[in-house]
Amino acid sequence: MVLAAAHAGPVGQSRTWRETGAVTPVPILLYHSVSDNPPAWIRRYCVAPDVFSRQLELIGDWGATALSVAEYARSLEDGRPLPERSVVITFDDGLADFQEHALPALRRVALAATLFVTTGFLEGLPEGRGVSRPPGPWLDAAALLDLRAQGIEIGAHTHSHPQLDTLPAEAARVEIARSKEILENLLSARVPSFAYPYGYHGPVVHRLAQESGFASACAVKNALSFTADDRFALARLTVRADTTLAGLGAWLDGRGAPLAPRRERARTRAWRVFRRGRAVVRRPLR
Repeated sequence: MVLAAAHAGPVGQSRTWRETGAVTPVPILLYHSVSDNPPAWIRRYCVAPDVFSRQLELIGDWGATALSVAEYARSLEDGRPLPERSVVITFDDGLADFQEHALPALRRVALAATLFVTTGFLEGLPEGRGVSRPPGPWLDAAALLDLRAQGIEIGAHTHSHPQLDTLPAEAARVEIARSKEILENLLSARVPSFAYPYGYHGPVVHRLAQESGFASACAVKNALSFTADDRFALARLTVRADTTLAGLGAWLDGRGAPLAPRRERARTRAWRVFRRGRAVVRRPLR
């Protein structure tokens, strides 16, 4: 598929990707927390419950069809046409406020969502807590079973939320595979969707996610996904505490963010090299 850039229309107005007909942009929204009183570490990425409800109402008024990540990835793999005005709503990490605030709001407007869970952050997990778990409260196994029963897709987000692309390959493989195994045992169901912590990934991490049996993986990129996006580097748009309704509306219309790049940018590779070097320096000697 040849991508055509958005171009100026009459009187210099910018046309959206949807209007050019070249590709179909799909906003994949990335949330972390919905709360009036979030822990300090997540406050920048937390949306108040009333704001979240207004955002979902905007999505509903836009006429959206909300897909789970698994549904979206299957459409990309099979080349099937997407529903008109497709959107994907995702949450990362597994904070308990998802069940308290996000789920009721999603149910009110009948929108699907995918929750990516860091298994080492779960409460009461027999397999043990991740060493880097920040303050919660966090979901537990019973909550995940309830969420899945109510139609929420549960995806994996590693066990301890590391920067996967800075780890030795075997350590990264264990993080990815362990989270999938824990969730599948807990849910008694296949878990096909994965999300990279911090959005950090790369060719080796892509391969490890595929070898672990996932059908797709979400990155971040703060860009619009589209119908020829890489299933193992799906672009998402981060919804922050200061994201406005106008900004969200622009994303829904295929504006306000770039289309996901087909190839990894040079600056992204350079940033990975820097972080790997820093991780090696900080790694304890054995």
